[in-house]
Amino acid sequence: MNLMNMHLGEHLRLTLFGTSHGPKVGITLEGVPKGLVVDVEGIKKAMNTRRPGGRYASKRKEEDAVLVLSGVEQGRTTGEVVELSILNQDAKSKDYSFLPDHPRPGHQDMVMHKRTNGQADLRGGGMSSARLTAPLVAAAAFVAPLLTSRGIEIEAHVGAIGSIESNPMNTQPERWANEACKEMRCRDPEAAKRMVEVVEHHRMNLNSVGSRVDVTVQGLPLGLGEPWFDGIEPALARAMMSIPAARGVTFGRGFDVVGMTGKEHNDSWGGTPNAPVLLGDKPDGVLAGLATGAPIHCSVAFKPPSSIAAEQVTLNINTGSMEPLVVKGRHDPVLGPRAVAVVEAMAMLVLTDLALRGGFIDE
Repeated sequence: MNLMNMHLGEHLRLTLFGTSHGPKVGITLEGVPKGLVVDVEGIKKAMNTRRPGGRYASKRKEEDAVLVLSGVEQGRTTGEVVELSILNQDAKSKDYSFLPDHPRPGHQDMVMHKRTNGQADLRGGGMSSARLTAPLVAAAAFVAPLLTSRGIEIEAHVGAIGSIESNPMNTQPERWANEACKEMRCRDPEAAKRMVEVVEHHRMNLNSVGSRVDVTVQGLPLGLGEPWFDGIEPALARAMMSIPAARGVTFGRGFDVVGMTGKEHNDSWGGTPNAPVLLGDKPDGVLAGLATGAPIHCSVAFKPPSSIAAEQVTLNINTGSMEPLVVKGRHDPVLGPRAVAVVEAMAMLVLTDLALRGGFIDE
């Protein structure tokens, strides 16, 4: 079996490792500048954001303590490879006793089983599990001071669950205004309450529901990015689409541009020759792969979680027959709330890589 590529980035190069029900998950980071102060509290805060509380998250309880195993001495990076590991402490493998014989609908079970000639660990999604988003969030928090110290801000929230739409994030209170906002990871208090009702309805009916996460990036210096394939939007789109269950990514005005004219869509430059500024209500944050100085608006759509408690009929590869399957275990009825921290992390990692490549961060 050929080894599978689990790398991202060019200058800041990360490599994921581990499986959902193995001993640990983790990540290595190459290219982290020497002398970066490790923000322990910032890492803890990011890990907590990835774990929404209440009734609407998986009941798998992991401490998610981040172990820094290399690349740091006396609280600062050394310039060597950084390894971050997180132990798996609450995996229940018995919930997956039906694998590999009875692959779940909507999951990687069948394709990974065939791809690896039956050698893959499929429990809990194996190496494709959203459990591996934990080290991604840890890695982003680890390198975050490189951008935040330069006034670059990245914030996401749940913009939609099912048919319930939030008002724009910048018009809402700071996170999180009430318990519903905290559970749904949505800045809009009224929308969050309705989202809770929708999620509860589907959960009680042994089903799941789709969602969308909106993220805004502010403070990027003019010109950060690369042309063509490594432009800000292509690079972000690739990273966002690699998040488990992501099904679509849009930027700026998204698909609304189909119904617009050039006069409506074009944003004029204002400001001064030394400090140009894009004008308009929602100007593009990126042109030709490079930052314009305006905020970048990105949305990521997530499918309904595939693991549902309702009975489904699907192929049993041992018997060759279509047979009923009830997926047991601890699963989220909606993915958006947990994905907020992951979307922020992906943006942080991609933009840090591009900033290092473009010389916007001193090494």
